[in-house]
Amino acid sequence: MKGVGLRRLTFMFLVAFLVWSSSIETCIARKSKHWRHGTSVSLYKKKTKDHSHGHHNYHNGGTKTKPPPYKTTPPSPKVKAPPSPSPKPKVKVPSIPPPQKGYGNGQQSKVFDVLHFGAKGDGKTDDTKAFQAAWAAACKVQASTVVVPAKFIFLVGPISFSGPYCQANIVFQLDGTIIAPTDSKPWGKGILQWLEFTKLKGITVQGKGIIDGRGSGWWLDAPYEDPYDDERKLIIPLNNTVQERPPMPVRNELSGKMPSIKPTALRFYGSFNVTVTGITIQNSPQCHLKFDNCIGVVVHDMSVSSPGDSPNTDGIHLQNSKDVLIHGTTLACGDDCVSIQTGCSNVYIHNVNCGPGHGISIGSLGKDNTKACVSNITVRDIMMHNTMNGVRIKTWQGGSGNVQGVLFSNIQVSEVQLPIVIDQFYCDKRTCKNQTAAVALSGITYEKIRGTYTVKPVHLACSDSLPCIGVTLSAIQLKPMQERYHLYDPFCWQSYGELTTPTVPPIACLQIGKPPNNRVQSNYDVC
Repeated sequence: MKGVGLRRLTFMFLVAFLVWSSSIETCIARKSKHWRHGTSVSLYKKKTKDHSHGHHNYHNGGTKTKPPPYKTTPPSPKVKAPPSPSPKPKVKVPSIPPPQKGYGNGQQSKVFDVLHFGAKGDGKTDDTKAFQAAWAAACKVQASTVVVPAKFIFLVGPISFSGPYCQANIVFQLDGTIIAPTDSKPWGKGILQWLEFTKLKGITVQGKGIIDGRGSGWWLDAPYEDPYDDERKLIIPLNNTVQERPPMPVRNELSGKMPSIKPTALRFYGSFNVTVTGITIQNSPQCHLKFDNCIGVVVHDMSVSSPGDSPNTDGIHLQNSKDVLIHGTTLACGDDCVSIQTGCSNVYIHNVNCGPGHGISIGSLGKDNTKACVSNITVRDIMMHNTMNGVRIKTWQGGSGNVQGVLFSNIQVSEVQLPIVIDQFYCDKRTCKNQTAAVALSGITYEKIRGTYTVKPVHLACSDSLPCIGVTLSAIQLKPMQERYHLYDPFCWQSYGELTTPTVPPIACLQIGKPPNNRVQSNYDVC
């Protein structure tokens, strides 16, 4: 029994050991499988999470946690961790400022300040080359701006801001002062213009600055044979003494011997879409502002200022120019406030103050037997004070061509010597020979011309061979002021048209209708 019992005990111990060994092996196997799989996933998740937290901590000034390297099976190649986004700085970067004015080289800026091209602006140093350099740079850039800054005085000699290869729509921003030389050396033997813009498309001169021609030296040196306004022959003082020449301005320190050819202060030639606004032009040696062969001209809110006794200093001179608008200007000068010459059409002038000066004139036309053509001119809403003429048309004997379609409306005159003038016997020399040919005048309307005069209210002197036709007078109310001149009644010669309303004074000299032997215009007269 002992032997049986021992064998049973041994068998049971063996079975128990085998069962225990099997359990240990199964447990170890399961535990190993679970550990490997769990380690792989948790490492992948931890890597992704660390990237996210690393970016968040960096943005907020924290420390990025670097994940440990893989020590077991890496994640499946089909699944890739998203790339880490670039960190964003905390401080906002300001935008790049625009280039500083004046340092443009044609590519970096559209603004060209003359100071940055060497101009001194001290009123003594010759800044001509600096202006030329600034223009040369601006010329290459469309819609560029040349700046002449305020609070500086620039001494500039004769200069041409020229195309035709410049880009379009250049602005000349004039806020400072430009002065002309007062010694003769920069002018040589004489020059026709001081500051000139030529052959440009879309040129604008604007600002609050001044162009000062310092012309007193030129006026004092004007030769006796210089042209003078022929209407002076109609103005006889009460003491019956006729001054052949107006008194010259008082001599000052700027006076000197200058060339006989006097320059225009500011001239535009052969340009399209020209604008002049805001500026002041003063004391020009001759004409202040001139437009030759231009199309599309706008002048507004600017001024001209020169003494009333400065010779031949027209305010605005138009020649061979079309589609012109002038308004909101103040013109004080020693000659015509506005002079409209041959080749002009579609000109509209309104809201202009004129005086002193010689009024607003068409002409003189047809000088030296030339052909003149002027059409579609409107002058209205004008204030004139202390001028020689009001609204005037003046032509030379021997000319050809025609003037037609002219309206002078709502002109307020104050102490004007000759408010309404047509003079087809104009002569600005001592003597002129009589000739039968003439510039034909037709379709001239005067309406609402009111105010006071000091010599003669109406003077209509037309050609014997080619009378004026279609002259219309309406709502004329002109009252005399006895001062220092003889007073005269209205005068008419070879003038035909109609009076649509009673006039003050009565203008009985105007012949109603058409001339009985009116010569038909020939091809020589037609424009």
